[in-house]
Formats: sequence, C-alpha cells, structure tokens
Amino acid sequence: MATHNLPTRTKTANESDDEAVPDGDPSNTAGLLIERLQAWKHMCGYLENYISAVAKDQAGRAKDQEKILKTLSNPLREGHHFETALGGIAGLFENLRANTQGQSTLYTETSKSLTGSVLPILERLHTEIKNKNKEIANGAGKGSKAVEQSRVTSQKHIELLGQQVAHFDSSGGRVTAHHDPYVLKRQALHRLNKQLLEENNNRQDLIAVQNSFSQFEAHIVTTVQTALNSYNQFMSGQADRLKAMFGDIASTASNIPLDFEWNGFVKRNQHLLVNPSAAPRSMDGVSFPNENHRATKPLIEGSLERKHRGMGALKGYSTGYYVVTPAGYLHEYKDNDNFHKDPVPEVSLYLPDCIVGAVDGPKFTIKGKDSSGGKFGQKMAITSEFQFKAHTNSDAQQWQSIIASFSQSSNSLPTSPVESRNITPITTNLDEQTQGVTSGPHSAKSPETAGTTGQTPVSASATAPASAGPYHGAPASNPLEDRKYVEK
Repeated sequence: MATHNLPTRTKTANESDDEAVPDGDPSNTAGLLIERLQAWKHMCGYLENYISAVAKDQAGRAKDQEKILKTLSNPLREGHHFETALGGIAGLFENLRANTQGQSTLYTETSKSLTGSVLPILERLHTEIKNKNKEIANGAGKGSKAVEQSRVTSQKHIELLGQQVAHFDSSGGRVTAHHDPYVLKRQALHRLNKQLLEENNNRQDLIAVQNSFSQFEAHIVTTVQTALNSYNQFMSGQADRLKAMFGDIASTASNIPLDFEWNGFVKRNQHLLVNPSAAPRSMDGVSFPNENHRATKPLIEGSLERKHRGMGALKGYSTGYYVVTPAGYLHEYKDNDNFHKDPVPEVSLYLPDCIVGAVDGPKFTIKGKDSSGGKFGQKMAITSEFQFKAHTNSDAQQWQSIIASFSQSSNSLPTSPVESRNITPITTNLDEQTQGVTSGPHSAKSPETAGTTGQTPVSASATAPASAGPYHGAPASNPLEDRKYVEK
C-alpha cells in the first residue's frame, strides 16, 4: 500500500533522539491482510470457474455421446444377415447402443453433481471470504484510519507549538492566550495521548485479526479440500463406471463364437446356399425344352473324309465329323465334342441347292456353296466341289442316298439359293404330308428310291418325286426369307 508522508519539523538541540510520532503506518497491516483476503477470494473464484468448466464439458460430452449413438444404425442395414438372438453381432450392437446411452447419461449426471454439490461449496467459501474482507475493513480498517487521523491532528499541534515558540522568542513574549506555548504543549500532550490510545487499541484489534486469520485460512484450505475430494469422488466414480462400460463392450465382442453368425446364416438360408454334400451336377441329368424335337435329330451322322481343295489338295483327305439335319443341311465339324468349345460348323452345305454325284466305291461328290459364314460371306461364296470318302462302300451309299433325298443329282451346276427360293411350290397329296420322319440318326439303310433319285437329275423348277426324301422346299415370300420345310 502507499506510504503516507507526514509533515516534519526542524530538530532542536533540546530534543531527544526519540521522535514523538514513530515511523511506519499502522494501516499497512490492515491493508496487507485485506490484500491477502483478495488473493484467497481470487483463488476460490478460479476453482469455481474450473468446476463450472468441467461441468460444462461433461454436459457437452453427453451431447457428443448422443451424436455417437446416432452412428449406430438401428436396425442394422441388411440386418437380416445377422442372428437376432443374443450372443451375435446384433447383440453386440445392442450392447454398444446401451453402453453409449449409459455414457451419455453418466456425463449428464456428473455435470449435475458438479454444479449441484461441488460448486456450492466453493461459492459459500467465496461469500465467507468477502464477508471477512468487509469485517476487517469495517473493524481494524476503520481503527487504522482513526489512528491516522489522530496522528495528523497531533502533528498539527506540535507544528503549531513550534511556530508559537519561535514567535515568542522573536516578539519578546508577546503571545495571545490561545497561542501560549504552555497551553499548546498541554494540548499536544493530550492529542498524543489520544493518538497512542487509539494506536494501542488498533494494535490489539490487528493482533486479534491476525490470530483469527490463521484459523480462517485453515478453514479456507479445509473447505477447498472438501470440495476437491467431492470432485474426485464424482470423477473417479464416473471413470470406474466408464471403464466397466468399455469392459462390457469388449467382453460382449470376445464372447461371440467365431462360427456363430455363419452357422446361423447357413441355417436360415440353406434353401439358397450350395449344399457341399450334394453330388456335382452332370450333363446326364440335364434336360431342356425341345431337346428331342424331330428337327434336332440328325438323319445321319458320323465321320467322313474330305479332300482338301486348292493348294491343300496335296495333303489328300482329312477326317471330320458330318451331320445331315432335317433342315436339309450337311454340317462339317472337327469332332463330336459339344463341351470343350462352342460347336460351330466349319462348312455348311444347303443340300436342296447342291448337286450330289453318284457313288464311286467309298467316294462321292457334292457341288454347292458353303453357307457357314455371315450374310455377306454367303453372297460372296462360289460353287465348289466337295469330295468325300466313307469308311466302306455301304456307308458311302447310305450317306449319298440320304443327301440325294434333299439335293439334285444332275451333273449341272446347282442353282443359287436366291433363285431356288423362288421356285414354284410343290404340290403334294395330303396322304404324303402325313408321313413322318424317323427320329434319331438315320439307319445305315438309304431310302428305297434313293438310288434312283441319285441317278436322275432334277431341275430346280421340276416337281420332286415322292421318293426323293421326307422334306421339300416350301415357297418363300421374298428372296431373303429362310426356306421352310414341311413333312411329306
């Protein structure tokens, strides 16, 4: 605190070394104690702010837990894939939701406990410190001010006495009754005595305040300890409960059997999942619509040898797998394998547009156009002669007779597919149309009139004989329409 500068007078030879007014300001003691109370009050305010901030943080954490809870979708998406019974993933998420909600509630309770139990202790202490401050200011503080005022009054009379003594010496003893140095001396003694009494009384008050101050500070420390112990109780209890919640989550997850979800999934979806105990499927048990339709059954099939054309003629004959279909085609395949690769014909001859030659031992020839390519390739195809060789003469006779039932037997060049599709419809009898085609591959025997048909050339516009084969060409409405076959 600021030190008050008191007025002084010039020392004389008759004065002693002891001054009438001692150095120092008694008000400093009261001011120092008041300043100390201010420090305690501010300390208490800091603790109040701390507890309030912690309580606010706990309330914020409760809201954060509510946000976290929203991340746990309820119900789980695609939740039907998980077992609904306890002990699985669905149960784990229920546990997560319950513990997360519990944590939010716990944070809210802690916030309320801090503001309702800990903070009031510090607020009451703050009020006590303020009251103590007022007590000192109104008690010892006022006494110190009274002492200060007495000291000022005493100092004024002492200075007045000095002035009048000097005036007495200079005026030859001419002074008024009020300014008689004797009177002034007595008045100064009176005021000094009053000052000393007030100083001693104030001193006793300050000693009492100092003695009580020690006890009051002990009370402050005890109250702070009580508040922080209560704070520790709430926060430690919260930490223990949080630890238990986290442990419950981990324990629930650890107790899920590794195959629990999978076994439940298999049990619920056994009608859709693959049975590992079931035997693998094979083509033996495969069936599909129209697989046995008469149009899908070859009239004859087997291996033949065909002579290469062009530069490949030097290689001679090569073996292939050939099929005559009810649709009137002779298809060439490399083999009879339907599974390892897509069976696409290497060569396809449309027999009604072809000319078949007579049998020469195991050999026979066919003249026609390859129609295995696309539409453009079919238009660009030229008539070629295909030379075939069967295993035996009888096999050759059988192949030739069946092929001849579709194709022409003249040595002249065959007509083009477009021209042949514009032929005049063949008139047939109803009785002839009711005769069916034998299903399955054709037997080794040729039709009864196959030989005759193979030797008699028939033009494209001529009427086919009844013994020429089971099918004949129906008229086409336009040149590009697929040829239809009807049963004779």
